[in-house]
Amino acid sequence: MLALDVGRRRIGLAGCDPLGLTVTPLTALRRGRYGADLEQLRPLVQQRRVQALVVGLPLDSRQQPTEQAEHCRRYGERLARSLELPLALVNEHSSSWAAAEAHGLQGDRSGALDSAAAALLLEQWLQEGPEPLPVAAATPGLGQGSDAQAS
Repeated sequence: MLALDVGRRRIGLAGCDPLGLTVTPLTALRRGRYGADLEQLRPLVQQRRVQALVVGLPLDSRQQPTEQAEHCRRYGERLARSLELPLALVNEHSSSWAAAEAHGLQGDRSGALDSAAAALLLEQWLQEGPEPLPVAAATPGLGQGSDAQAS
């Protein structure tokens, strides 16, 4: 699995071992044009033998999509299609704040905070799901239910 905390400037990344026992924050990716992002992510996906993507959606306190959540969903879907991988969408409400608190990364601009947030997303996904789905099946119903995954 590869978790992505998609931001406008950076993408936090985290991976796990094949059994899903150990989650590891990876070096964050500085955002560029989509093609450049894909060129950097494709070898990482191949090297780590990624089977699915987990993308965080910053829903609001009522579990409704924010503008940034829509951006993250579209980016995750495009990436999943490009990499031919299934996708799980999870609510990342407060993940950056929780990661900053847990790791003393308030004000971090190096990308460590972004990847720590991605690691929290991946840990959450490993505990709660949902099952990654092909992109075409994962798009309807954003924000429904407690886990932000489509039905």
